[in-house]
Amino acid sequence: MAIDAVLLAGRENRGALMGASDQPWEALVPFGGRPMAAWVAEAALGAAGVGRLAVVGPDAIGSDIGGPQALRMVMLHPHGSMLDNLQRGIAACGGASELVLILTSDIPLVRAAMVERFLASALSRRPAADFYYPVVPKEAVERRFGRSERTYVRLREGTFTGGNVALVRPQVLTQMAKEVETFMALRKSPFKLARRLGWGFLIQFLLFRPTLAEVERHFSDLFGVVGQAVVVEDAEIGVDVDKPEDLALCEAVLAHG
Repeated sequence: MAIDAVLLAGRENRGALMGASDQPWEALVPFGGRPMAAWVAEAALGAAGVGRLAVVGPDAIGSDIGGPQALRMVMLHPHGSMLDNLQRGIAACGGASELVLILTSDIPLVRAAMVERFLASALSRRPAADFYYPVVPKEAVERRFGRSERTYVRLREGTFTGGNVALVRPQVLTQMAKEVETFMALRKSPFKLARRLGWGFLIQFLLFRPTLAEVERHFSDLFGVVGQAVVVEDAEIGVDVDKPEDLALCEAVLAHG
């Protein structure tokens, strides 16, 4: 069965990216001559195994996607919280997908093959999980982008940054609604996220550098769902565009291929 996807592209351009573009939505900030989110939508639609794509964002994103791929896409105007929009997107796809791929609109260098590799790696894990989240080694980021300002977490296996996609069972979203929003809001602040996971874990995080398996186990125990971290080498999944410097960096990488 194909996996449906939801692209969250409903953030208004009121932050740092206002310095790079006067577009009303961050998803519409120009990148390589196209709206930034159009690259992400194209990657999702081009990935083998992905069925329908719900884009929760401005209609201009859909206008940039043509051909047969456009027939598998549904546009929704953003309304309410991130979780509200995510659930609306899942419902718009039909709600039959056992797992749903979630993407953010600020990773314009992601490509279909990268999405495929993440899905293949997640789906090959045993036992199966409710929530799969990609983590990218620092070395992979620096090979592709050089030294840039990223948020990293030091674990026993190495130093990682979090990705901007996830694979989730829709049934658990309601169960862990508040936790999903908290996780997404704090994913770029390892200290705050570790504190949210509990003081005992925070002490371990600061003093002993937990393993990926220990993080997974603590996450699963706290939220009542089975979560798994998926190590990926595609740095483009972990490098997002939050500010003009990020935009310039990613445009330079795009220009050099």
